[in-house]
Amino acid sequence: MKNYVGLDIGGTSVKYGLVDENGVVSNKGHFKTNVDDQAGLLKDLVTAVKNIQSVDKNVLGIGVSMPGVVQADGFLTTSGAVKCFTGINLAQLLEEKTGLPAKIENDANAAAIAEKWIGSAQGIHDYIGLVLGTGVGGAMIINDQIYRGAHARSGEFGWMIVEDDDIDVEMGSLNFRGATVIGLIRRYNQFSDQPVEDARLIFKRADDGEVLAQNVLKSYYHSLAKGIINLEVSFDPAVVIVGGGISANTEFIENLNKTIEEVKATHNSIKDIDLPLVKAAKLKNDAGMIGAVYQLIHA
Repeated sequence: MKNYVGLDIGGTSVKYGLVDENGVVSNKGHFKTNVDDQAGLLKDLVTAVKNIQSVDKNVLGIGVSMPGVVQADGFLTTSGAVKCFTGINLAQLLEEKTGLPAKIENDANAAAIAEKWIGSAQGIHDYIGLVLGTGVGGAMIINDQIYRGAHARSGEFGWMIVEDDDIDVEMGSLNFRGATVIGLIRRYNQFSDQPVEDARLIFKRADDGEVLAQNVLKSYYHSLAKGIINLEVSFDPAVVIVGGGISANTEFIENLNKTIEEVKATHNSIKDIDLPLVKAAKLKNDAGMIGAVYQLIHA
C-alpha cells in the first residue's frame, strides 16, 4: 500500500494524517496554527510529517491543503488567514526540510477534487464545489481538472454580488450573505439580543417558532440560491457540491434546493430549464487532506 502525508492548514488549526492510495485517512492529529511565525509554523509542519513517518517511514510525499492563491509550483501569492506564508514557495521549503516531494493546493480546490475521488462527485466530470464557512470558498472542475484561471484566482465565488448595498457593495456579496459565519450568523446577531456562535442554534430557534430566526434563514437561503443559480447558468455544471459544517444539516440542503426552485420560477428565461440539484459534500473535515494527496499522486 502506498502512503502519503496529508496536511490541512487552516487559520485556527492544522490537521494532519496518513493518507493511503485509496484516500483512506488514519493516524490523524492536529495542532494550533501559528499564523504569525513563519519559521515556527514550518517547524510544526515538519514535526507533523515526522510523526507520520514514525508510523510509516516509507511515505512517498506530502499533500498540503491551505487557503489562498496557490501557484502550480507551490508559491503562495496569498495565504488567507495564514499570513506568515504569503510570498513563499511552501512546496520548495517542505521538500528541502523533509526530503519528500510536496504538492500545495488551495483548500477549496482540494476539497472539491477529493469529492471526485471518493466523495459525492464520483463519476462526474464537470461540477462546482462550494465551501460555506467563515466565508465562501469555491472551485470549478472542468473535464476532470481544476480550472484555475489566468491568475490562479478562479473559484472566488464569495466575491460575487448577490444583493444591493449602496454604502458598501461587498456587504451584498455572497461572502457576507451566503457564508455561515460572516453571512448567516453575523446577520442574525445584528438583530438578536441573544447572539449565537453556532449556526445550529439559529435553525433550532427557527424550528421553535422564533420569527427572527425564520426571517434571517429565509433571506439567507434566498441570497445563497441566487449565487448558485448565477454559477449554474454561467458554467452549466452537472452538480453543485456544498461543503462546510452546515452541509451536514439535511434540512439546510432540502430548503436550499427548494429556494433555488422558487427563485428560478420567477426568472422567465430559465424557469423551464432543469438546473442541477445541490448535493452535500461527503468527506467533511478530511476533504482537504484527501484532495491534496490526490493532487500529489496525479501531479
